[in-house]
Amino acid sequence: MKAYIKTYGCQMNERDSEALAGMLSARGWEITQNENDADLLIFNTCSVREQAERKALGKIMHMKKLKRGREHIIIGVIGCMAQNHGEKLFQELPHIDFVLGTGQLHELPDLVESLREDRKQQALLSNSEAVLTGMGVHLFDGMNSIFGQVAITRGCNRFCSYCIVPYVRGREMSRSEKDVLNEIGELAKHGIREVMLLGQNVAAFGLNGVITPPPDNVSPFGELLAKAAQIPGIERIRFTSPYPTYFTDRLIQVIADNPKICRSIHLPLQSGSNRILKAMNRHYTAEKYLEIVNKLKKAVPGIVFSTDIIVGFPGETEEDFCATRDVMNEVGFDNAFIFKYSPRPGTVSAKTADNVPQEEKERRNQILLADLAERSLAHNRALIGTVQQVLAEGPSSRNPARWCGKTSTAKSVMFAPWEGIKIGDLVEVKIARASSMSLFADNIPDLPEC
Repeated sequence: MKAYIKTYGCQMNERDSEALAGMLSARGWEITQNENDADLLIFNTCSVREQAERKALGKIMHMKKLKRGREHIIIGVIGCMAQNHGEKLFQELPHIDFVLGTGQLHELPDLVESLREDRKQQALLSNSEAVLTGMGVHLFDGMNSIFGQVAITRGCNRFCSYCIVPYVRGREMSRSEKDVLNEIGELAKHGIREVMLLGQNVAAFGLNGVITPPPDNVSPFGELLAKAAQIPGIERIRFTSPYPTYFTDRLIQVIADNPKICRSIHLPLQSGSNRILKAMNRHYTAEKYLEIVNKLKKAVPGIVFSTDIIVGFPGETEEDFCATRDVMNEVGFDNAFIFKYSPRPGTVSAKTADNVPQEEKERRNQILLADLAERSLAHNRALIGTVQQVLAEGPSSRNPARWCGKTSTAKSVMFAPWEGIKIGDLVEVKIARASSMSLFADNIPDLPEC
């Protein structure tokens, strides 16, 4: 029996897919990368952005041809799109066998077994806290990676006006600290050197769904980070995606005190205009955001930031856009995911006229991308001549004669390997040249980037 899992969307979906692969493997399924060989095809979908949803629908529709003459094949749709559309998907995709929502993913192995006996279409869409512990499985068989992901929260209580996540991922829930630390410890035993902690609002870990951020001297997430940094074998810890106002003084101090916590923070801004932030239901101002950034810069020298930005939100004027551009330049983001606003049905902002012309969205998008490229190149060139510590990832996919790795600040570095080097080693290399995307050590010939 072979199972194929196709993942769309964010890192949370990638982590869910790995957990499901681990569960199926434990039931005797072989995970395959070839859809044509599979007896079970699972499509882990995303509804956060329209493009991801359209892409998934197109692919699943195409699977109707694959099922002709192979009626035994089981096809399922899981994840955010499944939760969002539910049983309506059976009308649009009559060849699928099941729809599994975000709160029932841990039920997948049992659901598949029941479908092998009775091919009646099934939909499981209710929320369940059992998904928190049920999704802590990893696919260790044949694993050769040094990177691991651990989901520590699910759902979101922020209800940003443009975002569908609270409706398809449910209310915010945190796993127990003990379960998370045990999972990280198990990953370390299997050779994982860098772990990424995941959550829609990862910094709200341990607050049991309380919407108001904790006092400045409190951060259950910070305490978790401090303990994770003590686990033998784990050399680096990253996390995404935190809500800005949960960066209390305690969390900032923990990051400063633990060099294993990477010096690259993804801190979603969305807009630099206070008027637009209010319309987005983002509970901070541009001034508060900059205050948090400056606290982090002061406590952690050399820290860098990435962010999420939406251009063309309903009612965004040129003045609002310039405010966003100003904040981006003041922070000096090393990277940014810049999106042109598109309404998502069911969200609050979808009820407001999408009144920024598409060509204007595109213009603003291109301006910010150009700013980002110029800034990234300048930041990278400033590192020429410095020695950087790199976590060795192994040979480049484009040129096996050289290796790739990343710094604590998430800079990609290309370098020539030497005798005795191993994947997962922390090594030091001197930077000789730079592009806007990568750094190159001084022993690298002039070759294309990874």
